[in-house]
Amino acid sequence: MIPYKHEPFTDFTNEGNRKAYEEGLKLVESYLGQDYPLIIGGERIMTDKKLASINPANKEELIGNVSQASRELAEKAMETAIETFETWRKVKPEFRADVLFKAAAIVRRRKFEFSALLTKEAGKPWNEADADVAEGIDFLEYYGRQMLKLKDGMPVESRAGEYNRFDYVPLGVGVVISPWNFAFAIMAGTTVGALVTGNTVLLKPASTTTVVAYKFIEVLEEAGMPNGAVNFIPGSGSEIGDYLVDHPSTRFVSFTGSREVGTRIFERAAKVHDGQIWLKRVIAEMGGKDTIVVDNEADLELAAQSIVKSAFGFSGQKCSACSRAIVHEDVYDEVVKRVEEITKSFKWGNPEDGDNLAGPVIDQAAYDKVMEYIEIGRKEGRLVAGGTGDDSKGFFVAPTVFADVDPTARISQEEIFGPVVAISKASSFTEAIEFANDTDYGLTGAVITKNRHHIEQAREDFHVGNLYFNRGCTGAIVGYQPFGGFNMSGTDSKAGGPDYLQLHMQGKTTSEML
Repeated sequence: MIPYKHEPFTDFTNEGNRKAYEEGLKLVESYLGQDYPLIIGGERIMTDKKLASINPANKEELIGNVSQASRELAEKAMETAIETFETWRKVKPEFRADVLFKAAAIVRRRKFEFSALLTKEAGKPWNEADADVAEGIDFLEYYGRQMLKLKDGMPVESRAGEYNRFDYVPLGVGVVISPWNFAFAIMAGTTVGALVTGNTVLLKPASTTTVVAYKFIEVLEEAGMPNGAVNFIPGSGSEIGDYLVDHPSTRFVSFTGSREVGTRIFERAAKVHDGQIWLKRVIAEMGGKDTIVVDNEADLELAAQSIVKSAFGFSGQKCSACSRAIVHEDVYDEVVKRVEEITKSFKWGNPEDGDNLAGPVIDQAAYDKVMEYIEIGRKEGRLVAGGTGDDSKGFFVAPTVFADVDPTARISQEEIFGPVVAISKASSFTEAIEFANDTDYGLTGAVITKNRHHIEQAREDFHVGNLYFNRGCTGAIVGYQPFGGFNMSGTDSKAGGPDYLQLHMQGKTTSEML
């Protein structure tokens, strides 16, 4: 097998690639406004109740009308998944991995189309959409290879007269609840991680980005995934989300999204219902309040560029986004000034323009929330850049920087999930790390420094799941930087890493007397 290597990002300085992306946008525009069914056991089911997916950069543009599952249809999907599990769990791991490899090849051929669909449906600029699809391809390739490594279990000792084995077996039916911000990568990764390990899946994608999820299920079908192994059931959290989390036949829940919803799922999944004979497993990734620390021995240009790129890429709508910067007082004024300059020259606007590096926030609720936090920020800090918004056509918020923010202020503690960064001052490196750790979260962080002792101090004391030195705090690559966080950032599932697939399986020991 070809050794694993992550999918390269597209070079958009190449004119051919720019034209290919524009062709991708035209292709997506050719199928805008269609109606999409549920998929249960391979059967297409159109429902009267549909959810309109719209372009967040242009509220008048309909991406598609997607059928919504009722409780009755969710139960039908559950019964289908239970039945299919009995055959799918016995399918050879090599077959299951081959489906992922075939799916990766299909997506790779359609990369510009899927990227363009993310630009339209999620408001992603070209570079972010391209990276999202590349990460999805990486998940397919990496998890397929990981399953081939795990298929024979792990070695254990045997004694004279006995033969012992330790094998992994799948859990059962999993409910996968995927987010809108990585509408392809995380949706695909969480789905196929569960499938390749022999489980069956009920996929409930985020309501704002359902069309790209439907298109991915079509890819899995083309790649050879049997009917019923994965079932596509968009629907409201109140109508089917709670129902599936509570269901006694649900074996595990894989969730990526907000802290509020994640903690609610964790609590509900802990309750044992009538007919339930296991404790449900929860895999949760719930967000962050991520900090870049800059000491007084840092490359200050690198620091400022890292803060701006990490804060405003995809309009800050990443759980890994830099929403706080803690800067040593010796270099504070210089860093703030440079961040202001870069932010004011940062290109943002309609993501269909390939030169823009940020587009809209996802919807009206997100826009209103971010603008409320900007008003709070005006009271808690000094507005350095941005601070404006326009939701007349799409949901656009200017990249916004607040300086002189107390590390305990709301905009420095609460997850905003928008293009807003708060900059605070520290009197020492140790104090900067203390400020960085003083949140409920622990997902990503970065330290910009030339001091080796500070690097080692941060390695021990900066309490996050993903810590980066002398680069931004976003952009983990599958197989290179396994991703997941501490504290209220979730269960530290380390997606794209060597421990991830085991979360979907359980170990079985067999011992034979010879």
